[in-house]
Amino acid sequence: MGPNIWLLSLGIFLQAGSALSNMAAPLVTRIAIDNVLGDEPLSPHFLVMWLVNLLGGLEAWQENIWLAAIAFATFQFFIAIFVFGRQRSMALGGENIAKRMKDKLYNHIQKLPYNYHVHAKTGDLIQRCTSDVETTRRFLQQQLIDIARALLFPGFALTVMFSINATLTFVAMAFLPIIFIFSYIFFSNVKKVFKLAEEAEGELTTVLQESITGVRVVRAFGRARFEVDKFIGKNNEFRNLQFKQMKFLSWYWSSSDILCWGQIALVFSIGIVFAYNGTITSGELLVFSINTGMMVWPVRQLGRVLSDLGRMQVALGRIYEVLDTPAEKDTPGAVSHDLRGDIVFDNVDFKYQGSKGRKIFDKMTFTIKKGETIAILGATGAGKSTLMHTLLRLYDYSDGKITINGKELRDISKDHLRHNVGIVLQEPFLYSKTIQNNLEMAKDEVTKDEIVAATRTASAHEFIEGFEEGYGTMVGERGVTLSGGQKQRVAIARTLIKDSELLIFDDSLSAVDTETDAQIRAALAERANDVTTFIISQRITTLMDADRIFVIEGGKLADEGTHDELLARDGLYKRIWDIQSMLEQDFEKEDDA
Repeated sequence: MGPNIWLLSLGIFLQAGSALSNMAAPLVTRIAIDNVLGDEPLSPHFLVMWLVNLLGGLEAWQENIWLAAIAFATFQFFIAIFVFGRQRSMALGGENIAKRMKDKLYNHIQKLPYNYHVHAKTGDLIQRCTSDVETTRRFLQQQLIDIARALLFPGFALTVMFSINATLTFVAMAFLPIIFIFSYIFFSNVKKVFKLAEEAEGELTTVLQESITGVRVVRAFGRARFEVDKFIGKNNEFRNLQFKQMKFLSWYWSSSDILCWGQIALVFSIGIVFAYNGTITSGELLVFSINTGMMVWPVRQLGRVLSDLGRMQVALGRIYEVLDTPAEKDTPGAVSHDLRGDIVFDNVDFKYQGSKGRKIFDKMTFTIKKGETIAILGATGAGKSTLMHTLLRLYDYSDGKITINGKELRDISKDHLRHNVGIVLQEPFLYSKTIQNNLEMAKDEVTKDEIVAATRTASAHEFIEGFEEGYGTMVGERGVTLSGGQKQRVAIARTLIKDSELLIFDDSLSAVDTETDAQIRAALAERANDVTTFIISQRITTLMDADRIFVIEGGKLADEGTHDELLARDGLYKRIWDIQSMLEQDFEKEDDA
């Protein structure tokens, strides 16, 4: 809430002013009926005396009956001013708090561990950052005032009513406990439904997000009908829960209407008898009737307030589930460090958090010299990508030691590490901006010459220039307007612009043809200098020119060497080479035929 608590406090203060003005207006009518038009003695109530003396005393009122109209209009004007000020301050406070909350959520999500994002549902996170924040904002902006109204209006009304007739006041309070208890029971029961509805909306958003972002896969496999049915199912579930909420609300509003109107009817009926017997005046009966309404309706609104409080508690709980998730922390004392040096894995163990299965790395040990190009081959699930994620400290190893240029990896700042290690993923992510915008994201200040040099190295310059808009061509969401190979080449160029101290290509050449693959690798070799480069691939032609090739099997470094050395040994590398060579020969025969 921060400094906005003063805006909300101002709104509640103005609500108190509005409540007082609402109490004063009926008293003006009472004075006009009983003391100006009638001959009843003036009530000694301090508020009545203050109103009369404010405009020159009772004789002035009797001689100038229009003063009553002026007084009534003046209080209505003050009510309008108070309501405007209240609405403005609550709106400003609520919107500011919602903004601060969204900023805090987004900032915290950026700092959450990589493992959290692996398991989190995108649609559900979006729901928490938007719909749940809006539910909280509405409560602070609207229902907080309703709580103030439910406390202030009955409090002021009872003060006036007790000064007129205590017996009729107790009659006016007869249904209040019933209305309040009824509201509380309603709140207790509806809270569970609200939570289920919030969760169902989150699941619906997730289905929608996944279906839209995965539209290529949906179309390619002809699964549009399946996705529509899945969405309809989730939508029906959400609709049914929303309908259940509406049923609760409809029962509450209709039942509480009967209670409130019954309370007003009871007061009015007994009040007529009291007025007929002379116990109260006609003006006092009018004040009682108006004040009873001002008292019971705000209490009745507590049902809606309490139901929205239930929603807000659920929404706030979901928000704090995110905020209470510990942010990723760096090792105390971690520093920046030059990454251009030898990389040493010394008996490194790793398995995924909470996993009861085998270790992904089991005593992994090897040394990489500064500036070497290392190719990595292994079966699916062997831990090739995890090895690179460990270097980036997206995951922390459980045992052993990793050093870069003589510095323990855990003692190197994560921000520094990720800022200076360039990685191109197998499924590159491009933003829905121009190609140039995507390339400029690599660093704060980049020249057109740097961009062109990087795209030439990535064999992307020619196809980009082939577009009508060139580098100004808009890329669809997640790069959907580009082919897989084009996306990968743009992503490679973006990483090269970064001018990293370490380069990682995580199966990022798989979508390009072998000729383009060779061109890219040749261009990379020319500009490698002393940059250590990792190339992960299942295609041996991509790996064969590396300084050394690592074969990972069973969580260990099963073999290493140059292409020729590994072919001389009868291992996994040679078996894969034989299979791929045989397939290439078959394709060539088919082409010749």
